[in-house]
Amino acid sequence: MKPHALLPKPNRFYLLTLCLLLACSLPLFPQADSPIIGRWDLTVEADGRELPSWLEVKLSGTSTLVGHYVSFAGSARPISRVHAVDSTFSFSLPPQWIGTHDMHVQGRVDGDRISGNLLFHTGTTHAFTGVRAPELLREEPAKWTRPRPLIASSGLEGWTTTPGSGTNQWQVADGVLSSAVSGANLMTVESFGDFKLHVEFRIPEGSNSGIYLRGRYEVQVEDGYGKEPASIYLGGIYGFLSPNEMAARKAGEWQVYDITLVGRRVTVELNGKTIIHRQIIPGITGGALDSAESEPGPIMLQGDHGPVSYRNMTISVPQG
Repeated sequence: MKPHALLPKPNRFYLLTLCLLLACSLPLFPQADSPIIGRWDLTVEADGRELPSWLEVKLSGTSTLVGHYVSFAGSARPISRVHAVDSTFSFSLPPQWIGTHDMHVQGRVDGDRISGNLLFHTGTTHAFTGVRAPELLREEPAKWTRPRPLIASSGLEGWTTTPGSGTNQWQVADGVLSSAVSGANLMTVESFGDFKLHVEFRIPEGSNSGIYLRGRYEVQVEDGYGKEPASIYLGGIYGFLSPNEMAARKAGEWQVYDITLVGRRVTVELNGKTIIHRQIIPGITGGALDSAESEPGPIMLQGDHGPVSYRNMTISVPQG
């Protein structure tokens, strides 16, 4: 016998009616149209500095909000649940590389802008602001300019260290741009929008570097020989896009990148093999110079993770 059959008929009718009334009086999916849904370019205030960050929130199923967060260091991390009520939101994340505390974020959406505070993994509180990230979905140009070199035969003309960097350890000899020890990051003085970048690089065993497109999206440079392909290894867009195969040569050998960036779409060729084809980069990666995705930016080379050398670096931009 079913349990509800024990109830008198009027009671069963009353309960059914009450349930229907309650269901009609409440929003069916209270978070499905939350204004926090989308991608956000953030700026965090920390000790007088402005540090870039990024947030994505999306709907999972009918009423659960989930997402990803990129701090000013590290990789994109999944958010298991974003709590949203009207224009307010909050979420928490465990530590990754820095600190020991969970990070707690709370904020408010105002149209295409957000603001709030985060309690960081180190126990310090910081204010943040943000804007809705641009789509940056553009068609590939019909023509490109002829490639021009970015590395001189000698000297660092056209290059400078990133803001806040220490002593510059980079040197150029016979057209090879090298960082023999960990130190400052280096970037071009010139900024770029869409481009085709050709570069050869050599990485010692166990070392690590990266090429930041527009200073915001890191293409990983590291000793990847023999590893399974992953977004954090050679050929990946750090923390976001994984190559379809590991095309690495052995450490100490010269290797070749050909990278095309148009809006958010990136194509990466490593040693003659297309390992990422016109994939969309969701947002900035950890270590970015800023979060101003709508603007051009420099080519930045990571020099604070170990020795690396670059040569034959050329760039083409849309023609006309």
